[in-house]
Amino acid sequence: MATRRQEKVARVVKEAVSDAIAHRLSDPRIEGFVSVTRVEMSPDLRNANVFLSIFGKDEVSQSKTFMAITHAKNRIQSMVAGNLQSKFCPVLHIYRDEIFKKTLETLNLIDKAVSELEEDPEEDLNNEEI
Repeated sequence: MATRRQEKVARVVKEAVSDAIAHRLSDPRIEGFVSVTRVEMSPDLRNANVFLSIFGKDEVSQSKTFMAITHAKNRIQSMVAGNLQSKFCPVLHIYRDEIFKKTLETLNLIDKAVSELEEDPEEDLNNEEI
């Protein structure tokens, strides 16, 4: 369970990373919409796991965007250091967040199942009587 200090630093890191990606990086490989979904701080506040969701045209452009962001990790980290009032800046570890993607797939499957049930409700009633 994260302490208040960890949560506070994680919030500042999340805002700083989001701002850096959206407004400070000018890499042409960054396409689509990039969202920082969560930041997990280590108990000593020296490491930060940053999870990104990337929405783009296709998987190739999403991979290029992720590679560009990981390539600019040191620059992003220096921007985070400017926003933190701390003795040290946490080392950023950047990961792709697949949880959101899996959640969307699950919701699409649920919507598909509901639409199939709505298409032919009489068939379900006939199967129950047998």
